Amino acid sequence: MEQKPLIIIAGPTATGKSALSIKLAHEIGGEIISCDSMQVYKYMDIGSAKITPEEMDGVKHYLVDELMPDDEFNVARFTEMAKAAMEEIYSHGHIPICVGGTGFYINALLYDADFSGEDNAGTLQIRQKLEEELAEVGNVKMHEKLAAIDKDSALNIHPNNVKRVLRALEFYEIHGYPISKHNEEEKAKESPYNFCFFVLDDEREKLYESIDIRVDKMVEMGLMDEVRSLYNMGFTADMVSMQGLGYKELFPVIEGKDSLEYAVEIIKRDTRRFAKRQLTWFRAKDETIWINKADYNYDTTLILDFMKEQIRENNIL
Repeated sequence: MEQKPLIIIAGPTATGKSALSIKLAHEIGGEIISCDSMQVYKYMDIGSAKITPEEMDGVKHYLVDELMPDDEFNVARFTEMAKAAMEEIYSHGHIPICVGGTGFYINALLYDADFSGEDNAGTLQIRQKLEEELAEVGNVKMHEKLAAIDKDSALNIHPNNVKRVLRALEFYEIHGYPISKHNEEEKAKESPYNFCFFVLDDEREKLYESIDIRVDKMVEMGLMDEVRSLYNMGFTADMVSMQGLGYKELFPVIEGKDSLEYAVEIIKRDTRRFAKRQLTWFRAKDETIWINKADYNYDTTLILDFMKEQIRENNIL
């Protein structure tokens, strides 16, 4: 079977993936698929650092502003939507460029993970039951429940990463075996794509500084008003969409439980920790091509030249 071309630009938050992907798309004839668990939602613009129509610079984007915040979005739905987007891009004679920091989603797409049989009424009942259990017992107890049935997943998923904990529990209840086993089986598969998997990185101190600046800018742009608007629209803190960094921390502020200053510091701290986990995940992938921006003196032209060279060497262009 002929392997279709695919380019991935991944890496931790605040490394400039979006801006770089648009420049590359113009250079090679690409269209962009967002591999982000938050930008797919409408009304969640500031906290997700969602790319604006002006920033898109005429490059078509997919999986941005496509769902309501109370819609379900998980790896199964992501792969379904992303594959449909890829087929459309191929029909235009263009190359899909998948951009984002959600490694779990990228991996599922890259190796054509099979999540068939999960979009049905039974699955929704399981999901609802787990969400109700979470509300009753809390994230620590749910993580302990996961550890009892899937030790490997529990070791790799932080108790505060509620979305992934619930996803692992849901998978076990649907299929009867651990998602960690499923992931190992998927790893052994050969990708159906001829791909280049770039990971954009920066010096740790500069990365953390960029994260802090980004959070401050989000607050200045009206992040608090955005979350308050979502709250007033009836979207609640327990929704999957509201578990994203920059959202879940501000619901207690609206409810008078925390100060904005405290919440902002927590967002910065947890975003830095999240970036560290992202880097750890990407380092475990053998197929990645790392780009440390400092090695190129932060010169976008040099970085693009390197990427195009790698793309040509892999016969993608």
